[in-house]
Amino acid sequence: MTLITTRPGPGTARPYRFPTVVRRDVAGGRVVAAHLPGQNLAVALLLLDAGAGREPVGKEGLGAVLAKALEEGTAQRDATAFALAVEGLGTELATGLDWDSFQVSVQVPVDRLGAAVQLLAEAVRTPRLDPDDVRRVRDDEATALRMDWANPGPRADAVLRADLFGADNRWGRPLYGDPGSVAGLDVEDVTVFHSEWFLRPGTLIVAGDLDRLDLDALGAAAFAGTGGGPAEQGGPIEVPLPAGRRIILVDRPGSVQSTLRLGHPAPHRAHPDHVPTTLAGTVLGGAFTSRLNHLIREVRGYTYGIRGDFASSRRFGRFAVSSGVQTAVTAPALVEAVGEISRTRAGGVTEDELAVARSWRAGQLSVELQSPRAIASALTTLVVHDLPDDYHARLREALLAADVEQVSAAAATHLHPEALTLVIEGDAAAIRDELVASGLGEVTDHVG
Repeated sequence: MTLITTRPGPGTARPYRFPTVVRRDVAGGRVVAAHLPGQNLAVALLLLDAGAGREPVGKEGLGAVLAKALEEGTAQRDATAFALAVEGLGTELATGLDWDSFQVSVQVPVDRLGAAVQLLAEAVRTPRLDPDDVRRVRDDEATALRMDWANPGPRADAVLRADLFGADNRWGRPLYGDPGSVAGLDVEDVTVFHSEWFLRPGTLIVAGDLDRLDLDALGAAAFAGTGGGPAEQGGPIEVPLPAGRRIILVDRPGSVQSTLRLGHPAPHRAHPDHVPTTLAGTVLGGAFTSRLNHLIREVRGYTYGIRGDFASSRRFGRFAVSSGVQTAVTAPALVEAVGEISRTRAGGVTEDELAVARSWRAGQLSVELQSPRAIASALTTLVVHDLPDDYHARLREALLAADVEQVSAAAATHLHPEALTLVIEGDAAAIRDELVASGLGEVTDHVG
């Protein structure tokens, strides 16, 4: 006997409610907290306006080195004593760095959060920064970067970023620096960066059961000994689009694969088109079911995967496509990718495609924003980008409400296939002639 059944459809989405947000000024700094009633774990995150964008040109990697140096002891305790104190609370210092901020966080049971914040502040405000420790951390970081840069990808990423934003600008250089910039840092570079940016109060993010937490006491501990007001953030950076497409060839002799990086400048994070642009990027290349992945992977068989999306920070953004293909199909893969971007700009998206993108993005948001750490990360978005407290509650609604006309208009406005920079890291001798013959743009060799 054969049983035939019908696959069940998706259930009705449950409503999502972002926790209540509390803001208050404490001891010269600001506390932003989310109330998670009954939650036994709590997160405290110190958010500093000390992102990679604050690093001087030529000193890229300062933030990454300093992040690791914070674990090497404080003015009050050596590295062993500090590690034991942190472990005694059952936690660890988690650091994060992006273009806009430097973050240090702890996650502990609610009744231990006060002690954990005191240790966090001790590490951030009064690190030991022993010269020998700083040099060792710097050398370890430079070695790790050299190993990473020996693989395909990092050089292509760096070349694309430099072409889009200019190598003379900090945001035109790698987020974590490169092996040369990190190896060239000295102890004074690190100590000066710390004194300039890590002694400002910043913002303390708290996610937990606020009925069991004293936000004033937490803020006082986090901001003790700090001074100075917030630094000038600067407005959005106006990045001009190139006059035409160009191909930059990064030679990797003997490579059996070509690493592809395609991109152009895009809007900053606070742009009013953020939601429809995100959905347009999802349809084009931001999901496994995307147009680019279907065409380049499933139809043509050129790659195991290809991704394209919009990413943005407080001052700038970019659209980028990344993939790896066999050397023999480098030019055809590029032609197909550029063609799909052009078709998406010209024709927009369909209702079926958008329905999948809306559902996935909205569902992902609801699933991800569940844990205290995820809630704390969401609060940092509010602070860094000066968004209202109800932003995340409204974001899901905005994703689900976006229509074909809005998303297609965003694709037409913010996709620029004619201004793409195409960076290919591969065997130049094997692929140059086909790239020239493709007609996609002038081919130049990267020097350096």
